[in-house]
Amino acid sequence: MAASLRLLVRRLARLSHRSITSAAANVSWRSGCCLCPSSSRCLSDAAEDRSTHFGFETVSEAEKAKRVYKVFENVAQKYDIMNDAMSLGVHRLWKDMLLHAMHPQPGARLLDVAGGTGDISFRFLDYVYYQQERQKRRATGSSQSLSWQDISDKYPDEDRPQESRAVVCDINKEMLKVGKQRAESMGIISGVSWVVGDAEELPFDDDQFDIYTIAFGIRNVTHINQALQEAFRVLKPGGRFMCLEFSKVTNPILASLYDAYSFQVIPVLGEVIAGDWKSYQYLVESIRKFPDQEEFKGMIEDAGFCCVQYFNFTGGVVALHSGFKL
Repeated sequence: MAASLRLLVRRLARLSHRSITSAAANVSWRSGCCLCPSSSRCLSDAAEDRSTHFGFETVSEAEKAKRVYKVFENVAQKYDIMNDAMSLGVHRLWKDMLLHAMHPQPGARLLDVAGGTGDISFRFLDYVYYQQERQKRRATGSSQSLSWQDISDKYPDEDRPQESRAVVCDINKEMLKVGKQRAESMGIISGVSWVVGDAEELPFDDDQFDIYTIAFGIRNVTHINQALQEAFRVLKPGGRFMCLEFSKVTNPILASLYDAYSFQVIPVLGEVIAGDWKSYQYLVESIRKFPDQEEFKGMIEDAGFCCVQYFNFTGGVVALHSGFKL
């Protein structure tokens, strides 16, 4: 309840701020706006007027949000299969490298945004469980004088570390549905929660999470700066922001091959495997519209994060950006 009330207050404040800013900057853009019977109608009209990109198209912000939702609604059931096909399975290595860089310990609380199918969260739980088991073995090895009953009482047998949790937050219900189905098929019944939420307006209180991840999702957000500010808000002091995203290839020869593969092969794979050419054409185009490594690093720093750095994977096809809330 407290989280919902705080979210409502933030939303009202943000909408009020946008209304004032829009009126001040565009006094004559629509003389009747201040007389609208509904403030939500005015704000909706403003969103329709503001433009952004959807791939290589220029569309209104409201239209982009609808289209992006539709893209992931369409590809949800084939999302994991297409990831394997498009990256030749390399996406699994990228995600593993994210977890090794994260190196979470038992007790960590993760928020995985735009993580509907659960890939990062499942890896997180496995990694934390492995770390906990290592700690148990070390403690057991240094306590050989204890009886088995003492050891059993001290380290209860659990499938998952109860103190560690992953929260998957995704705006798309179909993606979350797929994630839940995967969790059930893998026998994961605890340690993970599923929440419908917008990266630009997260439904969580301040200072709640130790780690925030977003993998291959932030380029689909309409207001990236706002999503970064929300990430900063929900992290605890000392918390870590980690973003895995397609980026700019640094090698000219690799860049040429990558472009040819992206525009000539990936949409075809989308049509053959998922029956959806247009969605994968958009996903390829959205990569080219995303800021390069240095520009995105600056955006993360502007949101308040410290010690921001990035690591290129596969020649810059993908970059891992990391920063801390200090």
